[in-house]
Amino acid sequence: MRQTVKPLATAVVAAAVTFVCAACGSSSNMTSPSTGNPGGTCTASSTSTTITISNNAVCPQNITVPRGTQVTFVNNDTIAHEMDSDPHPEHSDCPEINQVGNLVAGQRRQTGNLNTVRRCGFHDHIFFGNAALKGSITIQ
Repeated sequence: MRQTVKPLATAVVAAAVTFVCAACGSSSNMTSPSTGNPGGTCTASSTSTTITISNNAVCPQNITVPRGTQVTFVNNDTIAHEMDSDPHPEHSDCPEINQVGNLVAGQRRQTGNLNTVRRCGFHDHIFFGNAALKGSITIQ
């Protein structure tokens, strides 16, 4: 009996160590909702008209679009996010962004037409303290 317990215990410990290492690896893209400490790198273009939410971060955080553009927010995360215009909690600077609102996992929604030349900040109303879920849209 002792001979079967030892290999089983070794396998359980090895599996636990593998799991912990995978969760804490340096290539992780996870972000803490409260700290906004992204572990990954965003490779999206700053001229994109799509902002993707993944691993509690937006990518890209800052984009520049021509007047009249609608920007699409895509929630590729596993939790809901509520994207709104700055400032928090009034959401009054760029009401067109507020049309995005609550996005459940897998959902996408567009802003209204961004017609006024200006810089519009946005944030996740649910996780306001997470800097990785804040950004801006500059309308030219």
